[in-house]
Amino acid sequence: MIYDPVNEKMERSDLEQLQLERLQSVLQRVRRNVGFYKEMLSGVDIESIHSLQDIQKLPFTTKKDLVQNYPYGMFAVPLHDTVRLHSTSGTTGKPLVVGYTHNDIHIWRQLIARIYSAAGVTNHDFVQISFHYGQSTAAMGFHYGAEKIGATVIPSSGETIARQIMVMKDYRTSCLIGTPSYALQIANALNTQSLSLAELALRVGIFGAESWSEKTREEIESRLGIKAFDNYGITELVGPGVSFECEERNGLHINEDHFLVEVIDPKTLSPVPPGEKGELVFTSLTREAYPLIRYRTGDIASLITEPCPCGRTGIKMSRLSGRTDDMIIVEGVNIFPSQIEQCIIGVSGIQPYFKIELNTLEDETETVCVQIEASADYPFLDQLSKVESLRKQLENKIQESLGIKISVQFVEPKTMSVPDGKKYKRIIDNRKK
Repeated sequence: MIYDPVNEKMERSDLEQLQLERLQSVLQRVRRNVGFYKEMLSGVDIESIHSLQDIQKLPFTTKKDLVQNYPYGMFAVPLHDTVRLHSTSGTTGKPLVVGYTHNDIHIWRQLIARIYSAAGVTNHDFVQISFHYGQSTAAMGFHYGAEKIGATVIPSSGETIARQIMVMKDYRTSCLIGTPSYALQIANALNTQSLSLAELALRVGIFGAESWSEKTREEIESRLGIKAFDNYGITELVGPGVSFECEERNGLHINEDHFLVEVIDPKTLSPVPPGEKGELVFTSLTREAYPLIRYRTGDIASLITEPCPCGRTGIKMSRLSGRTDDMIIVEGVNIFPSQIEQCIIGVSGIQPYFKIELNTLEDETETVCVQIEASADYPFLDQLSKVESLRKQLENKIQESLGIKISVQFVEPKTMSVPDGKKYKRIIDNRKK
């Protein structure tokens, strides 16, 4: 289903003209109202922006810029015009504080409604939201988007897995919202409770906040009996609502009437052609309180320009393959956690939770240890030979995928599981700098 056919199926020429007009407007606003952009754009002739390609004349905005302007330095409206504040987790320092006006919230609801409609969710559905309700954007965004389409919302964050399942069964949840890793935790618990999928009304899941592979999707779908959809968004831009999968699930449709997208080589900062992976860069075209110009997200993906059978005309992006800041370089080899995830998903005896620990030995050799959570219901955990066989099997499989030597270490069950669908830190880098 298409929630907003007028804008989602707009002729390409009309869409690009709309983007250009909105780009010119937002550039005037930020130069006038945001001190950071007034200085950054002081040497740029905004009047020379006559095409979308001219955006390459403008400097990039980085996360460091946002941190340096904490908390309100990037706001383009007076604080009394903001009606909502969200923020990032701030696990490595001060959080990024993002503001919303009434109109920002109105647009946000519509963007999330597009996500639900593309996944076939309607006003007849019961939507269980397991994302943490707090300063992060995911739970609130999906909450108001579900109400926008008339669905019934079940806010279930903070509940134990057992209670999540009880609610899911008794309330007849048909759509689950959360992280893919949390969906797998629920699937694991269903097995221990011997609950049949036929006893649930669950039919669709919309997951995000983590990069997840096609293997993970297959695992979730087979174990929960649902159709799983991906979506993309980050707090700095709006939260969820930047792009989403339709029923074709061969790329994520970017809401181009609200976001102008580029993909660049993170080293040369030059644009890369469609189909080639690079760093996603977004310019927000309609945000009032917190507009960003050429924001480097750090997320790695490619653009898909081929028409989609669903009828939407916006450019699509591939599913994320990693981040520029979670890429590990060992012995000159670039490694992403998603490569390891591909190797361990669906393997009996382990959970899909892992961490990568990097160390430097006395002889300056760098070591990579992949810590994987063992499954509590694996029947051979008390048989050392079979545990060692499984460890070696995984070690060989991961080494073959990465092209470097690694070691695998099992950790106790439930030591990496994260409550409330929150993300966990996957990389522990103890190497000498």
